[in-house]
Amino acid sequence: MASLKSLEYLDVSINNLSGLIPKGLGKLSFLKFLNISFNDIQGELQIERVFRNVNTISVIGNNKLCGGIPQLQLPTCFKAMRSRKSCASRLTITIVCVVTCTLLVSSFLVLYWRKKPKKKPSSEVSNIDLLPTISYKMLHQATNGFSLNNLIGSGSFGVVYRGVLEQDERLVAVKVLNLQTKGAPKSFIAECNVLRNIRHQNLVKILTCCSSINYNGDEFKALVEFMINGSLDMWLHPVVDSENQSKNLSFLQRLTIAMDVASALNYLHNHCEQKIIHCDLKPSNILLDNEMIAHVSDFGLARLLTTTNDSSQKHTKYGVGGEASAEGDVYNFGVLVLEMFTGRRPTNDMFRDGLNLHNFVKMALPKRLVQIVDPLLLLREAIEMGAATTKIMAKEEADNNDDNANEIEVEEADNNEEFMQIDANMQKFLLSIFNIGILCSMESPKERISMEEVIKEP
Repeated sequence: MASLKSLEYLDVSINNLSGLIPKGLGKLSFLKFLNISFNDIQGELQIERVFRNVNTISVIGNNKLCGGIPQLQLPTCFKAMRSRKSCASRLTITIVCVVTCTLLVSSFLVLYWRKKPKKKPSSEVSNIDLLPTISYKMLHQATNGFSLNNLIGSGSFGVVYRGVLEQDERLVAVKVLNLQTKGAPKSFIAECNVLRNIRHQNLVKILTCCSSINYNGDEFKALVEFMINGSLDMWLHPVVDSENQSKNLSFLQRLTIAMDVASALNYLHNHCEQKIIHCDLKPSNILLDNEMIAHVSDFGLARLLTTTNDSSQKHTKYGVGGEASAEGDVYNFGVLVLEMFTGRRPTNDMFRDGLNLHNFVKMALPKRLVQIVDPLLLLREAIEMGAATTKIMAKEEADNNDDNANEIEVEEADNNEEFMQIDANMQKFLLSIFNIGILCSMESPKERISMEEVIKEP
């Protein structure tokens, strides 16, 4: 190391190193910082170059060092020859210490084994939170070889599969990272770090992770999360002929999911030790459990909210361009709410030439409410309330066959007639929900309400 003439920073702390410090380190003119802490290095500390400044060197944890600059407060070096008497004294002290330590360790072991039978059997301890790092083979088996039939969706840095862990038959979501994507390894580390330190009922719970090699010899990284009912995207936009085609979220289910997501974002923004912004909120990143409770996932793009202006902290928001911010998460939530209750993606082909999902909803309210509500939602609610569904079903069929079904140009009289077909209470709730979606997705961040205000809305 002393021969590296251009060396600027050297950190070899906590490496169990021993012996003397190479004299050549004191001659390196470019060396700005040296950390040799917590080793077993001995001998006299130099006072040349990097060793002259207490702020450029760290030597703590090396009890055999001496000399150096006074600020380090190391003992004075003595070069006198050790006498035989001194050696004998040290040998005696060493033997006494070894014998004492042996007796202490033996006593501890005896006490430990005596108390052990009184403890509960280890089999009674729940292993839900103690699942070790899982192997690639186990994930391969759990997802049936990462079959397309188990594919849930794709996220920012990979794809998500449904899986069943054989050891306890738990349903899980396996998020496999695409390591060819720029930033994917950093995303893996970021997501682990974020989810390791946060706890909320509506944030996805990481069971374990896998960092291994697949059967092709390539690097493989995956996160294993609680699943367990697919993603919100699967329910809002079921693929034709898929097993979810017959599934349909009720009004109450959609409302509950929206409240779950709002609660999770409010926690991230306002109740974490350091504010966290998600940066990538969308239906495919919201997983539903057996009780249809929403869990926000995919923290690969998450950022700790700081005041830094570093360009590395910037990221494009979902829906509009701009820096990553809490207001960006609010915008994404507003778009999510509008998508949930209209059934239309913000990327729908109809949204062009200045028309977007926000304007589409805003222009239709209040009298054209029925024109923008998801037809599947109206159909389900009409059936559950025992209302007449013939006209709504006919409208849904017409919407599916007419290329211009998404246009809002409808006669006013017809609008009023269809508007009355929605239950009065449901009208009130839908208008309130759409209003929140509009307020959250305003173009100007200053005009958007906060997540704390969202959860307080009646």
